[in-house]
Amino acid sequence: MILLRRAVVIAVFGCYLSIYAQTNSSRVAQITSALRAGNPSQALQLADQGLAASPNDPQLWALKGIALSAQKRTKDALDAYRHALKVAPDYLPALEGAAQIQYDAGDKDAVTLLRRITQLRPADQTSHAMLGAIAYKRGNCSEAVTEFEKSEQLISTQPEALQDYGGCLLRLKQGDKAVAVFQQILTSHPDDPRARRALAAVQLAADHPREALATLQPLLDGGDPDTATLQLSASAHEKLGETPEAVKFLRAAIVKDPSQISLYVDFANIAFTHQSFQAGIEMMNAGLKRQPDAAPLYLARGVLYVQTGDFEKAEADFDKAEQLDPQHSEAGIAQGLAAEEKHQDNPDQALVVVRSKLAKTPNDAFLLYLESAIIQQKAPAANSREFERGMESAKKAVKIQPSLTNAHDVLANYYLQAGEIPSAITECRAALAHNPKDQTALYRLIVALRKTDSKAEIPDLLKRLAEARQEAARQEGENNRYKLVVTPQPSQ
Repeated sequence: MILLRRAVVIAVFGCYLSIYAQTNSSRVAQITSALRAGNPSQALQLADQGLAASPNDPQLWALKGIALSAQKRTKDALDAYRHALKVAPDYLPALEGAAQIQYDAGDKDAVTLLRRITQLRPADQTSHAMLGAIAYKRGNCSEAVTEFEKSEQLISTQPEALQDYGGCLLRLKQGDKAVAVFQQILTSHPDDPRARRALAAVQLAADHPREALATLQPLLDGGDPDTATLQLSASAHEKLGETPEAVKFLRAAIVKDPSQISLYVDFANIAFTHQSFQAGIEMMNAGLKRQPDAAPLYLARGVLYVQTGDFEKAEADFDKAEQLDPQHSEAGIAQGLAAEEKHQDNPDQALVVVRSKLAKTPNDAFLLYLESAIIQQKAPAANSREFERGMESAKKAVKIQPSLTNAHDVLANYYLQAGEIPSAITECRAALAHNPKDQTALYRLIVALRKTDSKAEIPDLLKRLAEARQEAARQEGENNRYKLVVTPQPSQ
C-alpha cells in the first residue's frame, strides 16, 4: 500500500480547547508538551489521570490514542480514538488517528472514516490520497483518479501514488494525462532507469512509440542496456512498423537473459502478427528447453499451433498450460477477491468471512459465486458434501444473476468433475453468450465437447481461444511494463 502518513501536529488540539470543557486545558497542554518532547509514557500517564476525572473528554481520549500509537500499541490506540468518536463523532484528531491506523492495516473501514474527514474538511489532500490508494487497490480506477486529482500537490512527492494514478489514467484511456504523470516521476528521479523505462512504457501504451524511443535513448547509449530496456525498444520499433529492428532488439534481450519468459512471449506476438508461425514455434521450443514448466510459453506455442492448423498439438499445449497454472483461469479471480479479505492462503478462513456475509444477505449472487469458487479452490472430492454445497451455491448464483459469467465458469467445472457433460456445455455456452472472449468458458467447452461425439466445433473454438489468449497476453504485458517501482522515502 502507498505510504501516506499524516504529520502528528499536537498543536492542533489548541484549536479545540474552546469547544470542549475548559477544565482540562492545562492537562491537555501538559500532555501535548510530553508528546512533543518524545515522552509518550508520561503523556499516557497524564491522559489516564485526566480521563479518571473526565471520562467523556474526546481530547483526552485522542491524546491517549496518539501516545499509544507512539508506543506502537495500535490496537489500544484505535480503541482510544473510538472512545473519542463515541463522544464526538466529528472530532477530527480522533478521526484522523483512527483512519491512519485502519489505512495502514488495510482495513476497509478506513474508507468510512476518510470520507467523514473529507466531508468535514474537503481540501484534506492526505485523506483524498488515501481514498485514491484504496480505490486503486480495489480496481476502481474512476474513483481512484477522482481522489488522486484532489490530492495532486501531495502525491507529487509520492512516486508510488503517482504510478497508481498514472496507471489508472492509462486504463481509462487517458494516455496523454498518464504520460504527464509518469513524466513527473522521471523529473523527480532523473537518474533512476526504472522511472525512465516506466515513462517509455506508458508512452508506448499511449501510442507514442517515437517518444518512447527518445526516452529510452540515454539507456541505450550507455553501452550495455538491460533486458527491460531492450524489450521496450523492441516494442517501440514494432509499433513503428520497424519489425527487423524489433526482432534485433528482442533477440539481443533473449541472449542477455534467456530465462525471461516475457521475452519469448513478445517474440510469439511478433511471429503471430506477421504470420511467421513456425519461427515463433521454434523460439517457444527454445524457451521451453530452459523453462519447461512455463505455462505462458505453452499458451503462446498453442496459439501458434492453431494458426498452422495443428489442432492436436495446440490442444496438448493448452492442456499443459492449464495443468501448470490452473489459476490462470477465471477461478483465480475468486482467489484475488478472497485476498482482499486477507485470507488468500487460507481458504477455510476465507469461507468463514464469505459465509458470515451470506448469513446477512443470503441471495447475494456474487457472494454465492465466491463461496462456490473458494470451495472449488479446495478441490473437494466429486459428490462429497462440500462439493455438493459448492455446486449448489454456483447454481443459485447463476439463477439470481444470469449475467455473472464467473459463476457459469465455476458451475461448468463442477459439472465436468461430476461427469454431467451436457450441463457443463450449457453453462459454458451461457458464459460465452455474455462474454464471447471468456477464456475459461472456451477452454472448458473444448474439454466437455471432447467427451462427446460433437467434436466438429472444436477447431473453431481453439481459434477463438487462441485469439482471446493472444489479446490477453498483449494486454497483460502492456499493463506490467509501467510498474516501477521507485521506492518512496518513508515519511517522518
